[in-house]
Amino acid sequence: MVSEGGEGSAVQSGMLLARRVGVSEIVESNWEGERRALLGKRISELGLSLRGTRLEQLVDRLYQELRAKGLRFMPPVYLSDQWGCPDDTPLIGVPFYLADSRLARIEAEEAIEVESETDIMRYLRHEAGHAFNYAYRLYDRADWRQLFGPYSRPYRERYRADPFSRAYVRHILGWYAQKHPDEDFAETFAVWLTPELDWRRDYAGWEALDKLEYVERVMVEVGSASPATPVVTPDDLPVEAMNYTVEEHYRGDAIPIPATDHRHFDGDLRTIFATADSAPGGESAGEFLRRHRREIVSRIAYWTGEGTVAVRQFVDLLIERSDALELRVRGLEASTLIELTAFGTAVLMNFRYTDALDGVPREESE
Repeated sequence: MVSEGGEGSAVQSGMLLARRVGVSEIVESNWEGERRALLGKRISELGLSLRGTRLEQLVDRLYQELRAKGLRFMPPVYLSDQWGCPDDTPLIGVPFYLADSRLARIEAEEAIEVESETDIMRYLRHEAGHAFNYAYRLYDRADWRQLFGPYSRPYRERYRADPFSRAYVRHILGWYAQKHPDEDFAETFAVWLTPELDWRRDYAGWEALDKLEYVERVMVEVGSASPATPVVTPDDLPVEAMNYTVEEHYRGDAIPIPATDHRHFDGDLRTIFATADSAPGGESAGEFLRRHRREIVSRIAYWTGEGTVAVRQFVDLLIERSDALELRVRGLEASTLIELTAFGTAVLMNFRYTDALDGVPREESE
């Protein structure tokens, strides 16, 4: 029998739990309303700025790292639609959503994940490498071309990478230094700049060490000079010219995955999962994939270096086909996740090499 006091405590606990659940529901309800309002606003009307944000502090950290290396040039940083240096200009563009926690949450929901502070610093150092290359026109130097290759080489989004190569540093995932000579230099610069990284020890015996030592020599040579750089004014800021909504920004990124036949992976899915007849008590494969969607997408993106947009579309295709085939989970959850990650990594690496998910290469113009 429950005592009066115990029953009262139980009732109070139940009321407290209900209030907590209610508060959580209200918070999520408020967020959904705020989210819809933000998605409908033009980015140029959001009044975004680096000033007073955590992002500004990370930019200051980058500048401290540059000063610690004896460098005078501090690349201007501005808000844009993505990471990059526009038109070979020594300016660093960072994604606008990093200047607002609400927009960062939308990015995490839309793209599965948002950059951590570690990621942001990694990208800032990389873009700083581009900025220094452009500011001092290092790519015009004969010794630069001899080490990194011709700057005029065609730039392709899809590229073949050799995971075993020791001629390139490893900084951004996906063996990014192998994409183009300009990226090779930016990655090498980023590794050289990273504090507390003993690159001489880590790359001892690698061909990439010659590139790191080259960056060290050239930065001593040019570091005290102040290059001519454009002055960034509010009228120049891309974020001020983004006269499209936040929702349109994400819909614009939703490029259809190049799978000519959505049934192409049905055989693979039947290998990973089971039919309803052979595993009648198993969880629906589609529901399993939905439940672990974020984890699967983030792991495949991590190992392949492929953007989360393409990976997310691939996983959504697997969900669609698993539902259509009425597949079920068999075996342990952990082993199924490992098999899915391995399968997805193999498919997305093929995508990186051929620009097709189903093994049919697209012709590339030289």
